[in-house]
Amino acid sequence: MITKKLNELYLSFTGKEADHIEELPSSGSNRRYFRLSGQQTLIGVSGTSAEENSTFIYMANHFGSKGLPVPKVHCWSEDKYFYLQEDLGNTLLFDAIEKGRKSCVFDEEERSMLKKTIKLPPSFQFSGADGLDFTNCYPQPEFNQRAILWDLNYFKYCFLKATGLDFQESQLEDDFQKLSDVLLRNSSATFLYRDFQSRNVMIKDGEPYFIDFQGGRKGPVYYDVASFIWQAKAKFPEDLRQELLSDYLEALRTFIPVDEAYFRSQLKHFILFRTLQVLGAYGFRGYFEKKPHFIQSVPFAINNLRQLLHDDYPEYPYLCTVLRNLTGLKQFSDDIQKRMLEVKIVSFAYKKGIPNDPSGNGGGFVFDCRAVNNPGKYERYNHFTGLDEPVISFLEEDGEISHFLTQAYTMVDASVKRYMDRGFTNLMVCFGCTGGQHRSVYSAQHMAEHLHDKFGIKIHLIHREQNIEQIFDAKL
Repeated sequence: MITKKLNELYLSFTGKEADHIEELPSSGSNRRYFRLSGQQTLIGVSGTSAEENSTFIYMANHFGSKGLPVPKVHCWSEDKYFYLQEDLGNTLLFDAIEKGRKSCVFDEEERSMLKKTIKLPPSFQFSGADGLDFTNCYPQPEFNQRAILWDLNYFKYCFLKATGLDFQESQLEDDFQKLSDVLLRNSSATFLYRDFQSRNVMIKDGEPYFIDFQGGRKGPVYYDVASFIWQAKAKFPEDLRQELLSDYLEALRTFIPVDEAYFRSQLKHFILFRTLQVLGAYGFRGYFEKKPHFIQSVPFAINNLRQLLHDDYPEYPYLCTVLRNLTGLKQFSDDIQKRMLEVKIVSFAYKKGIPNDPSGNGGGFVFDCRAVNNPGKYERYNHFTGLDEPVISFLEEDGEISHFLTQAYTMVDASVKRYMDRGFTNLMVCFGCTGGQHRSVYSAQHMAEHLHDKFGIKIHLIHREQNIEQIFDAKL
């Protein structure tokens, strides 16, 4: 039935029937896509909502008239359930940055494409809004309190309640209202794309084209920035996020003056809101519609939420309490712990050999402490270790150990950061001295405390020759 209708449209547009019709992989929506080949290669779309299809057709024509990079819609059925559009190929931006997403190391080509993409939203937000009849938007024309509370309740009912977490609904609703008030404190006549993320950008001839904008409406510019740069599964490292935000602001300044400090302060609330909205969608699509892609995406969004909560949101105290309890649930904390970095730090005596790495990764850093002034030369320190005050005082007053550790911190910090960005789970750091009693013990202990304080990661500390072990649990 669907292919017949699309073939009829193809015939009416090209004058010939399609030689071949191939269904394309489905996305998160209920629309189905087909590639029709023959006289011309086109994409046929079958949608279950005529209103939604009408909105897409209207917006595509409007944005196209403004010179914005969107697919051209060639024709549609009278009832608007079917239409044919330009074929943009097969490459989603999400797939084009796959290597970076998997390694958290985005090469220059990937960064260049992301930068090119993030500079385009201001053109949609301002030029795209010029002359746009927002009454054609679906399902509603404006980002308003109703839309905000609907999305927040979507999160509450489709995700939060599904986890079984206990909470006081009235207190949560109070903070939802506060969040709504903050999001709406700036009115704007700009276009809000709403689902601007790398899965909704296609790459054709090295240029980005925007798709799936039919959920757009009048609304503030912050939302789209939060959607793209903080897309959970894109896994952009923090330095890349800040670089992309700077590129967006540069493009935005061609349309309006920008108070960057205020923009960033307001943006953080939209990042929180967008994260909750995404979790609501994942809950509905995954838990209720049983679509595996969305269930698999939940841990990424939970990790995003966990990172957001490192900053304070004093405006919403109860909401933050609930969200911290949510991220601490066993089904989420167990999953994240499996993917979190653990650093094993060992002090040892060189005369007994360098420690083996039981993880199978071949070891890591080995720092030789023997150049540091040795308290073991003095009999009064023989019964103490690097954990005891007399040895600590000797080493710190001498000063060599502090300079030594400062350099070690610099090297290890850089590796820990990259390991965390790339999703690695094991790193080993060893400190050796003559007897494995004073200098190496002091250094290993201080490195463990330093890394745990700075990164909050799990540390397994072993003073091998002293038969002492200590676990520093990850700060979730």
